Amino acid sequence: MKSRLRILVIGSGGREHALVWKLAQSPRAAEVFCAPGNAGIAQQATCLPVSASDLPALANLAEELKADITVVGPEAPLAAGVTDLLRSRGLRVFGPTRQAALLESSKNWCKELLTRYGIPTGCFASFTNPEEALEYVADQEPPIVVKADGLAVGKGVTIAQTVEQAQEAVRDALVRGVFGESGKRVLIEEYLEGPEVSLMALCDGKRLYPLAPAQDHKRIFDNDQGPNTGGMGAYSPVPVLTEELRQEALDTILEPTLRALAEEGRPYVGCLYAGLILTSDGMKVLEFNCRFGDPEAQVVLPRLDADLVDLVEAAIEGELPEAPAASPGRAAVCVVMASGGYPGEYATGKLIGGLDRASGMGEVVVFHAATKQTDEGLVTAGGRVLGVTGVGDSIAAAIETAYRGVSKIEFDGAQWRTDIGRRAMQEA
Repeated sequence: MKSRLRILVIGSGGREHALVWKLAQSPRAAEVFCAPGNAGIAQQATCLPVSASDLPALANLAEELKADITVVGPEAPLAAGVTDLLRSRGLRVFGPTRQAALLESSKNWCKELLTRYGIPTGCFASFTNPEEALEYVADQEPPIVVKADGLAVGKGVTIAQTVEQAQEAVRDALVRGVFGESGKRVLIEEYLEGPEVSLMALCDGKRLYPLAPAQDHKRIFDNDQGPNTGGMGAYSPVPVLTEELRQEALDTILEPTLRALAEEGRPYVGCLYAGLILTSDGMKVLEFNCRFGDPEAQVVLPRLDADLVDLVEAAIEGELPEAPAASPGRAAVCVVMASGGYPGEYATGKLIGGLDRASGMGEVVVFHAATKQTDEGLVTAGGRVLGVTGVGDSIAAAIETAYRGVSKIEFDGAQWRTDIGRRAMQEA
């Protein structure tokens, strides 16, 4: 019988709650810790007040806990090298090294890698000089995509409908410094059109274990209106990604990327997230992320039949099993409940009610993204507050269940989209 493990999860959002929730279900999880965690995570793990950005303190914590495995949730500590630091102390980590995480932390480096290895993606040019960037943009046909090179918490991308909008986006990054260090280089990319899909896979440096595909909803309002957010909801499966297309994604994008990273001397261990677009010219990469998506994890992990502890350990040891053939299985839909005003300015500290009613429904899991326990009760503590996931035998059933869960929860100013999963109904 395999040994039971002490597991540390780094992070504090909805993705980390989903990871803790799934890891804690394993009979091999002796104890699960989370740093720093949140009020919801505290129901399934021991939360410890160590910031996900304090790398030395995280390494010390992992040592003190005698953590058998550390699972890194967010991208920032990966980009900063938390995996390298933990490994240097002889600790086992699920998450790529700093050099492998460049796939997400530098869009320019990622694009150059994809181009070098012939992995399909859109055309691009990158600039650090604002005048050169503005001149280049002036010659492009809208829509024009402008991206900050570095990490920008999902907000560094502008799809400009006019040249003037694209130039403002360039000035925001290169002149006004809106994105700080992350915006000191910008990419100008061709606008690609078609359905988008997220496909994540666990990696052991050589092999992939693909997870179920998902579809995120980035815009704040229904019908994909308003500014981009960190994600307002997701669904899985994704009807537009047929089994044939899923295999094509693995054969032409994910596996070649894993091989390319190994050839570059950056073997990739962790969750590899491919943001794909199905264009009239074929499937292409929009972006790579170096961790589980948020809120995609909140629909993919509830659909995972395998033991996540077993898979994570196998990935770290370079021994991932072959994934079972994809099957329709059950469906999951996650609706994000956000603070009023998000993704702009918003207030926190709003009392949350109805969680027990929602969680007690059956087929509903409420993942906490930004909550805090106070003497008055549970309160909001960020922009995206909760992810309400409904599970069902079909997308339609999962949608109905998720929104019934949402209807039980209340806090002042709560906002959510009412059309999460509708796209799947149209594709099916």
